Amino acid sequence: MNKNISALYEIAQKETRKIIGLMSGTSLDGLDIALCAISGAGENTAVKILEFETINYTEDIKTEIRKVFAKKTIDFQHLALLNEWIAILHSGMVNDCLQKWNIPANEVDLIASHGQTVLHAPKFLHQQEKFPNATLQIGDGDHIAVKTGIITLSDFRQKHVAAGGEGAPLAVYGDYLLFSKKGENRIMLNMGGIANFTYLPASLNASEVFVTDTGTANTLIDIYTKHYFPEKSYDKDAQISQSGTVNLELLSELKKDPFFRKSFPKTIGQELFNFEFVQNALLKTGLSTISAPDLLATLTRLSAETISEAIGFVIKNTGIPIAEFTVYMSGGGANNPLLVRWLKELLACDFQKSDDLGIAGDAKEAVLFAVLANETVAGGDYNFGSKKGIPSVTMGKISFPD
Repeated sequence: MNKNISALYEIAQKETRKIIGLMSGTSLDGLDIALCAISGAGENTAVKILEFETINYTEDIKTEIRKVFAKKTIDFQHLALLNEWIAILHSGMVNDCLQKWNIPANEVDLIASHGQTVLHAPKFLHQQEKFPNATLQIGDGDHIAVKTGIITLSDFRQKHVAAGGEGAPLAVYGDYLLFSKKGENRIMLNMGGIANFTYLPASLNASEVFVTDTGTANTLIDIYTKHYFPEKSYDKDAQISQSGTVNLELLSELKKDPFFRKSFPKTIGQELFNFEFVQNALLKTGLSTISAPDLLATLTRLSAETISEAIGFVIKNTGIPIAEFTVYMSGGGANNPLLVRWLKELLACDFQKSDDLGIAGDAKEAVLFAVLANETVAGGDYNFGSKKGIPSVTMGKISFPD
C-alpha cells in the first residue's frame, strides 16, 4: 500500500484527529486558521478548538485578488499564477502559526483548505443554458500539502456542484453535525460578505434541514464604506450608518432585483452585489447626491430586511410559531449593532451568538471546513434526503505531501 494511503487510513481510525481548518471569505479580510481536535464523526462529532488566529491580508494581496475577483473578463495568466501564489501564502501562514503555537507539523493530521473564492456563477446568474452551475476557489491543495508536509483536503465546493448543488452554502453540513439540538428549533445565521442561514429542526431529522443564501450582508456596506472613506475597510460599530437615515425610495429600488424573488434555496456573491448594483439603483432613483451616512444606513437596512424576510418565509413554511425559534448569529454582521438591532425588531425570535454554543463566531467557518474534512476521511453517514441544494455527499480533494 502507498505510504500516503496507509497514513490516511491510520488517521481515519484515530479516536481524535487534529485538523486545521482554513477559511478566506469574499470580504478578503484575511485567512482564518483554526486548529481543531475532532473526535467521532456524523452526529457523534465533537470539536474542541485548540488554537485560532486570523492573519490579515496585506493591501498587496487584496489588490492582486481583486484583479480577478467576481470579474467575467480577466488576465488568464494572472489567475493561473494567483492559484499557486495564494496556496504558497496560505502555507506560509499555517507554518508560521504552527511555529508560534509550538506544534510540529507531524502532530497535525489534516489541513482543510477552503481556498479563495474568485468567482461564483450559479446557472440562474450566468443564464447560459448549456453550462451548469459553477464556482471557483483558488489556492492549490497540492502546494499546501507539499509546503506544510500535511495531507490537505481542498476544493470542497466542486463535489457539491457535481452532485446537483450550487456549491454553497456548505455551512449546513457542519451546522447540522455540531449544533443540532433535540427539542430546539435553531437558525444558524452567518453574516459575512453574503448572508446565509441553516434551519436545524428540533426533531434532528436531517431531511428537514434547510439552507440558503439570502443576499448581501456586509458586502455592499463594506464596498461603499471604503468608497467614501478609503482609510476604512468597514463601518466599525455602524458608526457611520447610525448617523444616517434610510432612504425608502432607494431601498425599494434595491429590493426590486429578481434575486430577492427567486425561489429558495439560492446562492449568490459579489458577481451581483457589487458597486455597480448600487450605482444602477442610484441612477434609477436620481439619488446621485445621497450622503454617505444615508447610503450606508440604507444598505444596512437592505441587509436586515432581506435576511429577516428570508428567515421569516422559511419559518412560516415549517408551521412552527416564530417564538419557538432561536437565531444564532456569526460572521462580521453579528458585530454590527445597527444590523442586529433591526433584525431583532423584524424577527420575533430569541437572538444569540454562535459563541454561546461553544464555537467562536470568528472561527466558525474555518471549523466547519475542518469538520467537512473529518467527514470525508472518517464519516459521511448522513442523509439529507432529496431536498434541493443539500446533496448527501462528502467533499474535498485529497493532496499528499509527497
